[in-house]
Amino acid sequence: MENTLPEPSADAQAASRALCARIAARIENAGGWMPFVEFMDMALHLPGLGYYAGGSHKFGPSNEGGDFVTAPELTPLFGQALAAQVAEVLGQVAVSPAPTFPAVLEVGAGSGRLAADLLPALEALDALPEKYLILELSGELRARQRETIRQAVPALADRIEWLDALPEKFSGCIVANELLDAIPTHAVAWRDEGPMERGVTFDGERFAWAERQAEGALRVAMERLAAEAAIEAPCVGEVGLAASAWVAEWGRRLERGALLLLDYGLSRRELYHPGRNGGTLRCHYRHRSHDDPFWWPGLSDITSHIDFTAVAEAGFGAGLDVLGYASHATFLMNCGLGELLGARQEAGAASALRAAGAVKVLISPNEMGELFKVIALGRGLPETLIGFARGDRRHAL
Repeated sequence: MENTLPEPSADAQAASRALCARIAARIENAGGWMPFVEFMDMALHLPGLGYYAGGSHKFGPSNEGGDFVTAPELTPLFGQALAAQVAEVLGQVAVSPAPTFPAVLEVGAGSGRLAADLLPALEALDALPEKYLILELSGELRARQRETIRQAVPALADRIEWLDALPEKFSGCIVANELLDAIPTHAVAWRDEGPMERGVTFDGERFAWAERQAEGALRVAMERLAAEAAIEAPCVGEVGLAASAWVAEWGRRLERGALLLLDYGLSRRELYHPGRNGGTLRCHYRHRSHDDPFWWPGLSDITSHIDFTAVAEAGFGAGLDVLGYASHATFLMNCGLGELLGARQEAGAASALRAAGAVKVLISPNEMGELFKVIALGRGLPETLIGFARGDRRHAL
């Protein structure tokens, strides 16, 4: 890879070397090869050293040391628009089929910005939940979330409760913004000799790709994908078994309510189109995108596009209803993003111009508007959700 990325600090390099030593030891203990899904898991989540488990700054502009900006960091209008959909879900859960007290659960809350925007927006809609739960495993991110919420909405901070694991049972609305793309994925290749799993070796100095025959559930999934999406060898890509398993787990835990999953991805036939041969693995460092997961492991985020057909199948197979699927732009406009921007402009707010620029990023086809999608899965919600009232693409899944 051509080195066009900013040079990490000495401390960051030292942390990466410590992580590499742990990964190399795991590879050696495994006989010289580990599946990429395990490498990605360690690079992102190894306690104290992984990208999300270490102390480095992740979210925010590059001049603040961030690696990327998510929708909530762009403008509070994102959270205010999303609140309309969350409020509708909470209202339906509260009255049908028997009264209950729904909660909001945000999984992977990042900087805490979305929670800080959602809570007052839900209060304004008279839909404030008694509990706003956050599932966050990173201690560093938990601390940042607490501080963000304390500064933004101190009067509502006591409604926040942090969880260490998924609740056994839940009723309400689950929100996951840019979560699934960072769940470790299997790197794969379809070759003339059959389905192959891509893995990682270490020669004492550097990590490298190496392939072995895919086995078990991965091989079954790859053979099915090849048939359904007409994949022809040679072809390189990813299969998100863990993301599908995470979605399916909600079939056991969700009593009434909905999951709102916002992420970048495509339907199966789009994702595995021959024009995308090579896969969608991307790494993010200081607002630069690169495709080398072995460049200073632990310092870059590692992501891959979501197969939303697989997400829908996982939820439906676990007993959940597929309630809607739409582009980011369509969903947000259905939720009133345009009206929210218009109200800010009519009020002559000094931030109106900046908000208009942020909204453009959220809805532009060349930005988040089309690249990102929103899917809703749920149980016990008889009505059509407002976010999918127009432009629902479930037929494309």
